[in-house]
Amino acid sequence: MALVPFLPVWPQSATGAGEGHGHWSLRVQAVLASPPRGSARSPGEETRMRITRRGLALLAAPSLASAQAPAWPNRPVRLINPFAPGGPQDVPARFFVEALTPKLGQPLVYDSRAGAGGAVGLQHVAQATDGHSFVITSNAVATLPAIRRNLGFDPFTDLQPVTLVMQSPYTIVVRANGPASFADFLGQARAAPNRLTFGSSGVGASTHLTMALLMQKAGIALTHVPYRGAQLAMTAVLAGDIDAFIGDLSVPLEHIRAGTARCLAVTTTARAPLLPEVPAAAELVPGFASTLWYGLFAAKATPPEAVRRMLAELQALRGGELVQRLSSVGAELLLSGPAPLAERLRAEVPQWRAVVAAAGIEPE
Repeated sequence: MALVPFLPVWPQSATGAGEGHGHWSLRVQAVLASPPRGSARSPGEETRMRITRRGLALLAAPSLASAQAPAWPNRPVRLINPFAPGGPQDVPARFFVEALTPKLGQPLVYDSRAGAGGAVGLQHVAQATDGHSFVITSNAVATLPAIRRNLGFDPFTDLQPVTLVMQSPYTIVVRANGPASFADFLGQARAAPNRLTFGSSGVGASTHLTMALLMQKAGIALTHVPYRGAQLAMTAVLAGDIDAFIGDLSVPLEHIRAGTARCLAVTTTARAPLLPEVPAAAELVPGFASTLWYGLFAAKATPPEAVRRMLAELQALRGGELVQRLSSVGAELLLSGPAPLAERLRAEVPQWRAVVAAAGIEPE
């Protein structure tokens, strides 16, 4: 047997120059010659041949792995907003773009794909196969399975939880000359079922379902008036078209401070730091709570190392300006990782299905 030695060489650049890029590649320069016909290899030759083949495989493996698994990201990363521009999710998303683009070495592109209460954008990411698609969504991801028969994706199997992003209370707000307190509001609702009206951001929206849950827990009946967005519902309260507003604290905050609107209660289990004098609804309605939250999900095809990388890079935002921006409108930055987001999804999807069934809301 004739054996010609093999030598490891530096990787070649695109121009043929021999400058390396931090790793070895291997140019195999070995020829294992067959013995003459009819002759047998000696035991020593057999052993050397087995060792040589094993060595070649081991030396070639790193180069093959490197070729098969390029570093992530290797293209722009997409962050999908499943709602119209201008919502609460825009605030953290813009910070994500600014902070992560230089760290990732690729642009983080924020893109709105609104429609069907968030289902269009969520489905778009759920079906993505590029390994570079994420979505920042409200708790609509937990309510949509209850109100849409053919959602087009399964939030448990088609999306990967990355992290809870932020949370804030919903507020129950009336005009300045409306019910004086939450207790007064409940009393009026019990005395005259369906007389009091409330506006939400749409049929089946999380605000609508939150009030449906309140009615079930408090034993009251209110008349629902849906609007195409929270701002329109707030305007209707101020104009006297409806009695109450349910929505994110950031919407009525300036009116509460100006004295033209009154916040009767917040929907979280504890009082809101921004409105410490306002009771939590649970103080008068035990067992009731509902939180507006936003989460970051990845497409199912996203590699685990990409999820870990995104989460690690986001941690730098914990002590910066984003915390102050969110707290100024009553929201709390979380960035708590995949497990709390997955747990919240598991708890809320069946909860909202039960609420919808009890309220008689027909899925679309």
